[in-house]
Amino acid sequence: MTSAASMSGTAALIGDPARANILTALLDGRALTATELAHTAGVTAPTASGHLAKLVEGRLLGVTVQGRHRYFRLATPEVARMLETILVVAAAGPESIARRATPRISPELREARTCYDHLAGRLGVAIADALVSRGLIVLGEEAGEATEAGRAWLARFGVPVEPVGRTKRLFCRPCLDWSERRPHLAGRLGAALCCRCEELGWIDRARDGRVVTLTPTGRRGFADTFGFHI
Repeated sequence: MTSAASMSGTAALIGDPARANILTALLDGRALTATELAHTAGVTAPTASGHLAKLVEGRLLGVTVQGRHRYFRLATPEVARMLETILVVAAAGPESIARRATPRISPELREARTCYDHLAGRLGVAIADALVSRGLIVLGEEAGEATEAGRAWLARFGVPVEPVGRTKRLFCRPCLDWSERRPHLAGRLGAALCCRCEELGWIDRARDGRVVTLTPTGRRGFADTFGFHI
């Protein structure tokens, strides 16, 4: 299959409204059952099963079997990045298209949310800005790296710089935030920062959906450690 045909096939998979709803529901990194995704997409269970089969075949979703249940999640971080980029492009398009294609941004979602396995919204962008302005990371268009001072700072904060196990995932890269239109941090660093903030009790992740709530301890922690207020 040519690259153009492959791109067209992927676009067709995403272009169906029900499948787009399924993919968007999985952008928080969770794994959900077919029943849960059918409810999210607003379709019947048999219809959802057909959509899920196509998304797995198209390598947009992965599936894990545990006992009698099958759990679906985005296949790779690259799929999440593609979906976030589509949201950015859709939001910047003609107003009529943007209204249909871009999710309504609630104040809670705009303030802080997950983007696959890392932090986004005002919180994610503020973290990226703080690390860059302090000279702790250098962020390019496609990737980023920690400075010598940054590696020491991250170690003190409890975030590993070296990869754990075998992985091809980039240490750090900018991910354009679709609500703020500025980059937050993705890659291993973005995921590790999200996990560390959760371990410290600075954030609470919603059981359903992508909203992240800053705790009172977190608001103080971000102010003292990163130097910003949300």
